[in-house]
Amino acid sequence: MLLHSNILGAGRPFVILHGFLGMSDNWKTLGKQFSAQGFEVHLVDQRNHGRSFHDNTFNYEVLTQDLKNYCENHQLDNIVLLGHSMGGKTAMLFAALNPQIVSKLIVADISPRFYPVHHDAILEGLSAFDFSVLNARKEADIILSNYVQDFGTRQFLLKNLYWKEKGQLGLRINLKVLKENVEEIGEALPEYLKYDGETLFLRGDKSEYIGSNDKDLIALQFPKAEISTVSNAGHWLHAENPKAFFDYVIQFIA
Repeated sequence: MLLHSNILGAGRPFVILHGFLGMSDNWKTLGKQFSAQGFEVHLVDQRNHGRSFHDNTFNYEVLTQDLKNYCENHQLDNIVLLGHSMGGKTAMLFAALNPQIVSKLIVADISPRFYPVHHDAILEGLSAFDFSVLNARKEADIILSNYVQDFGTRQFLLKNLYWKEKGQLGLRINLKVLKENVEEIGEALPEYLKYDGETLFLRGDKSEYIGSNDKDLIALQFPKAEISTVSNAGHWLHAENPKAFFDYVIQFIA
């Protein structure tokens, strides 16, 4: 099965992977900006997310294989690869295993290390939706607000709602499988993995996902890595400060 994607523009291939509970649509605005710079931008939905297929197996090995199949099917080579959070881990693993395909790697606000599970409240909130009675996004937001206080985070999560048919809402994500496999999201990448290509790690100045302790590990596994900080931004740095994020990426790939 092939991953769903939205392809924008023409030129050098530039593949973008969203984070956990996200989708390719989250990257549409930046994707258009990158495509205007002469790239063929592939906004990809990873399995169990967005419009891609649902499957009971969910870990970084299969996410990486999905991307390999996608690149082979679209005959992509010499790609710029960008991944945020969970997508960043997929991107790191993919680049280390397939260095001949990746020319430049950009990792947004994630390190190769282990992260403890921290999505419990979000998953509980999404599980509280009863689609036999829920028929408005506003109602969903009210339910979710009992679990997730931050408005921006709720708006991001509610993008997963869609109209399955007239009057019938549903979730695009495969919530059951993602809940069952949530530990996989925080798994560390194997220590022996190494990618010798040019790499940019971008971190939000208000985020704790990449701390000073991560620098040695990043340098070990990504010896050509540079780490830059996006100001006025947390974990969703590409949405919170898109201009700075765009500028850092373009400067790096130019």
